[in-house]
Amino acid sequence: MISAEIPCSDVRACLSAGPGINLDQATGQISAHLSGQAGNNVSVGPDGGLLVPTAGGQVLTGCGLSGNGSASAPVKANTQAWPYACNVDTFGGGVYCDSQGRLRSEPRGMISFTNYGESRDYNDIPVPAAQNTVIDSFSVTITNPDTCRPAKVFTEREIDVWMVLPAGAGGGTGQGSDEMFYVRNTGTGSMVGVHAQGTKFLTESFTLGPGASAPISLSATAGRGSGGAYYYSIVFLLRAMIISL
Repeated sequence: MISAEIPCSDVRACLSAGPGINLDQATGQISAHLSGQAGNNVSVGPDGGLLVPTAGGQVLTGCGLSGNGSASAPVKANTQAWPYACNVDTFGGGVYCDSQGRLRSEPRGMISFTNYGESRDYNDIPVPAAQNTVIDSFSVTITNPDTCRPAKVFTEREIDVWMVLPAGAGGGTGQGSDEMFYVRNTGTGSMVGVHAQGTKFLTESFTLGPGASAPISLSATAGRGSGGAYYYSIVFLLRAMIISL
């Protein structure tokens, strides 16, 4: 009798593991080779078979997300239609991820408003004859409170020069190169406390960078003084609006 039985050990040498297969040459056990790469969801189920969980049963979405992860309903941002006439590709803002893994929008716009002022008294200084002569200056430093974006600066400036005009005297006051007030006493007695509060609203010619500071100056001027006219007090007022959007 010729026997056809072949020992298992002789057969194992003819077998080799291919892609996705494990082969234990010592025991002859063949099994599936599961990749250890991150994100692999293939596993061995309780019945011994390969298992890929259904995405729709595993993915839970919260605020701002929609879909269940399946091919027909992928997980995506729950957006809405762009309601503006401009193009979203050009004017749409950004969404960013912070160090804690949370979504953040662009920084909010900022508007700040600050008042500065000073009153100065003098020992009866003659009003200069030359028009628009600088008689004193007031300067402040303003700072952009927005550390993210540049800001536009708008200022409202007031200068009030107080004069005394004897009979027949005259004098003018103003800001910078602009004489904003002039009066001449045509009476026979002195005019005391002659003044006008000149106001200007200006857009500054510079833009403040994020968190940057810059000085702003006001120059009080006087001129066309005659007949013993003099000034004794100046009030400076500066209001600054800083806008970053």
